[in-house]
Amino acid sequence: MNIEELLNLGASVIRSNSDDATTSLDPDQLSSALGNLFGGTGGKLDFGTLLGKMKESGLDDIVASWLGNGKNASISGETIKNLLGSDKVADFASMLGLSESSAEAAIADALPEMVDKASPEGSLLENIIDNAGGLDGLLGIARKFFS
Repeated sequence: MNIEELLNLGASVIRSNSDDATTSLDPDQLSSALGNLFGGTGGKLDFGTLLGKMKESGLDDIVASWLGNGKNASISGETIKNLLGSDKVADFASMLGLSESSAEAAIADALPEMVDKASPEGSLLENIIDNAGGLDGLLGIARKFFS
């Protein structure tokens, strides 16, 4: 799945959640906001850094569920804010005209699906070079998960 497809998937998940504030958002605007939120260098999505932070925070089981086959574990909006930083969540909310709590919930809904689809068959290696920061992103993930 390429970056545009991942961003569109995230936008679709957010638009179909139960928060009335997000269901009518423009899909292109949502995709752009997600790209800004998860953007790495060179127009790539940087899930590697976030997954590394999750591991460091003891959220290995959640990460494993997103990367593995089967049901994706949920993550709370508060945890999203702690991982990404309140400034990034506030910027995302501001871009979309959302409250910060709606933004946190939207990101928490979209992120598991986006990471899952960026890791088909449970392997980040297949897509990490294209979608999550190139070879440097791959090495960064390896360092974080195996250090």
